[in-house]
Amino acid sequence: MICLVVGAIAAWLLFDNLLNSRSKRIIEDAYKTCEAIKKEKLLEVKEKFISSKAELEKLFNTRTSRTQSHEAKVKHREMTLNQRQEELLRQKAEVDAMRENMENRLALIEKKKQELGKIHKKEIERLESLSDMSADEVRERLAQALKEEAQTSAAAYVNDVIEEAKMSANKEAKRIVIQSIQRLATETAIENAITVFHIDSDEIKGRIIGREGRNIHALESATGIEIVVDDTPEAIVLSGFDPVRREIARLAMHQLVQDGRIHPARIEEVVNRVRKQVEDEIIETGKRTTIDLGIHGLHPELIRMIGRMKYRSSYGQNLLQHSRETANLCAIMAAELGLNTKKAKRAGLLHDIGKVPDDEPELPHAVLGMKLAEKYKEKPDIVNAIGAHHDETEMTTLLAPIVQVCDAISGARPGARREIAEAYIKRLNDLEQMALAYPGVVKTYAIQAGRELRVIVGAEKMTDTETENLSNELAKKIQDEMTYPGQVKITVIREIRAVAFAK
Repeated sequence: MICLVVGAIAAWLLFDNLLNSRSKRIIEDAYKTCEAIKKEKLLEVKEKFISSKAELEKLFNTRTSRTQSHEAKVKHREMTLNQRQEELLRQKAEVDAMRENMENRLALIEKKKQELGKIHKKEIERLESLSDMSADEVRERLAQALKEEAQTSAAAYVNDVIEEAKMSANKEAKRIVIQSIQRLATETAIENAITVFHIDSDEIKGRIIGREGRNIHALESATGIEIVVDDTPEAIVLSGFDPVRREIARLAMHQLVQDGRIHPARIEEVVNRVRKQVEDEIIETGKRTTIDLGIHGLHPELIRMIGRMKYRSSYGQNLLQHSRETANLCAIMAAELGLNTKKAKRAGLLHDIGKVPDDEPELPHAVLGMKLAEKYKEKPDIVNAIGAHHDETEMTTLLAPIVQVCDAISGARPGARREIAEAYIKRLNDLEQMALAYPGVVKTYAIQAGRELRVIVGAEKMTDTETENLSNELAKKIQDEMTYPGQVKITVIREIRAVAFAK
């Protein structure tokens, strides 16, 4: 038992020794590991410290350099400000010295002025005593003399300018007119007071006439056009003064012949339908014309009248073609003169609308067109240009003479208008001979295609009152005895010439 206890104690002591030696070895190992970790951490901390110190030194150096740079700039600015302040002080001293000098000079000038005023007053009193005239009277006479001299010089200068302007104006006007004509070319349009309707065979004539002429009477009643069926082969003549009606009759007959059904009820139906088509075409033509010319804002009734111009002619010249040509000429001429081309083109297009109203009052077409333009809210310069293009009203704007000239250019263009030459020449001769028949008439000239008659009378044979009576008598006689388009202007000229000889 004791042996077991001793053995156990010995075993315990041996285990305790082993445990202590192992614990010491573990502790030693742990101490060594801690020392190694400590050294490693110290090295890391030292490296971070060194790195942070370097960064801080770099930042400090950067800020130090910036601070030094700012200090240098501040010192430089301070030196500049000091220099400027010194310069300002110096300039202020100079200005003060100059101001003082100027005040002294002004005082001296004022003193001299007062002395001169006294001397001037004494001289005026002396001159007044010598000339027996007051200073106001002398001043008035001097002003009058200067005024007369200036008026004489101005009159001479004005005469020179007027003469120069006349010489250059004629040349410039010819250039503008020639360029306007050269820059525009249009087709010649010929129309008559009749329309020839072509048919395939003469058998259709009988169907158009109808039993006892009822078909042709129905056509004439519905269209207002005289239908002439004669021996002319394969043709029927539609005669009437209104081209719109002639066009309606032509289209209606064309549809009736193609359809083959020709009787009074059918005729009335077709004519009504064609009349509606022609009215629509008139409006479409007016719109297309205004769009082509770039004219906007026209009243719908004016657009319809422009479309009606397509079916109207004057001396064989189509009125719509003439109006388009006049509008383009007006725009070209206005551009040459530096005026508003849109207004000029508008006035040129509308200048003959007085020829195509729905009703035809006894008024010249220019006056009627002016009233229509005024009614449909056209501007005053456009209205005046329309009314004055045949001198029925006074011209108040520059557009009026442009429209008048361009209207004459378009009408006088070779091939624009057609008239029998013999009848035209005979009418001009009749006008001249009619005026020559009066006593005291020396010469007569029919000009502007017979639209104006100029009568030259002897100054010793007629007085001014008699010339007025002669113009009125001639106008009445021409109106009663002759047939002519439009109107004829009669101008009686009585010229007095004083001739003397220096020997």
